[in-house]
Amino acid sequence: MGKFLLTTGLLLAGIGLFVWLWETKGFALPRLPGDIVIERNNFRIYLPLGTSLIVSLLLSGLFYLLRRTS
Repeated sequence: MGKFLLTTGLLLAGIGLFVWLWETKGFALPRLPGDIVIERNNFRIYLPLGTSLIVSLLLSGLFYLLRRTS
C-alpha cells in the first residue's frame, strides 16, 4: 500500500508540474463542451465538467488495464 501511495503521489506531482509549466508557456487545456465559465466584474469561476469527465474516463480505462494485467 505504501508503494502505491508513494507512486501515485509522485505521479500526481509530476502531472501537476507538467501542467503548471505548460500553462506558464502560454498553453492551456482546451475548453470542452460541458465546461462552465461564469464571469462577473471582479471574478471568474471555471468549472471544467467536460474536461473532468474525459480525464476520469481515461484514468478509469488505464486503471482497468493495469488491474487486468497484474
